[in-house]
Amino acid sequence: MCPRVCDGVPDGVPAPEVLARVRAIGPYFAVTCGPRPDAARFRPLTDLYADRDGALGAYVTEVGRRLGTGQRRVAASTLHIGTAARLWSVALAVAALTGRAPGLAPDRVWWSTPESGPVDLWLPEVPELPAPAGGDLSGALHETVVVRHLQPLGDALRAHCGLSPHVLRGNAASALIGALRVLTTHAPDAPCPPLPLVAGLLAREPLAGAGAFTPRPLTYRRRSCCLYYRVRGGGLCGECVLNPAGTPR
Repeated sequence: MCPRVCDGVPDGVPAPEVLARVRAIGPYFAVTCGPRPDAARFRPLTDLYADRDGALGAYVTEVGRRLGTGQRRVAASTLHIGTAARLWSVALAVAALTGRAPGLAPDRVWWSTPESGPVDLWLPEVPELPAPAGGDLSGALHETVVVRHLQPLGDALRAHCGLSPHVLRGNAASALIGALRVLTTHAPDAPCPPLPLVAGLLAREPLAGAGAFTPRPLTYRRRSCCLYYRVRGGGLCGECVLNPAGTPR
C-alpha cells in the first residue's frame, strides 16, 4: 500500500508543477494545464464518448486514413488503445509522484486530433489532487481512468464499430503495462512505486483475466489482439496472443 503522501512530494505541491514533472517523462505523459492560444481546436472528452456532432466517427475515420486502412474496427481499436495509453500514462505518473489520483473528469479533460503522434490532451482548469479514500490509490485510479473514461469510450466504440469487450479490455491492460514500462524506465525513483498500483489494477474487473502478468521480471501476455496486424506492415506486438509463446518483446 502506498503511504498517504509519498516521500519526496509533500502536501501542497501545485498541480501544474506536478504535471510539468509528468510531462517531462515522455510524449504520452504530456498534458497542458491552464489557458492556451489554440483552445478553439479542443473539445471535451465527453463529446468524443457521446459521439456529439459525429466526433467519434470522424476521429475513427481520421485514424483509419493515417493507418491506410478502411477497416473501422482496426482504426477504432488503435484509437482506443492510444487514448487509454494517454490517460493511464498521466494518471499513473501523477500517482507515482504524489500518492494521489488526479481529478480527470471527462468534461474537464479536453482533446484534439494532432497532426501526428498521440492525441493532444488539455486541462483548461487546474485539476484537483485529492487523497484517495481509505488510502486505496489503486481503487482511485480505477475509478478515474476505467470507470470515468475507458468504459464510456469502450461502450461508444462497441456501438459504432463493433469492437468486442475482449479486445477492449486487452487494450486497456496493454496500455497500462506500456505506461508502467516507460515510467519505471524514466522515473525509477518515483516516491510511490507504480508496480504495486498496476498489480492492483490488473486484479480488478474488467482488466482481471485480460492477460498473464509477471511483476519481476516485468512481462505481460494478453489474451486478445489489438488488430494492428491487419494494417499493412503492422506486425504483432510482443505481448500479443497471436505471437508464439516465449517470443521476446
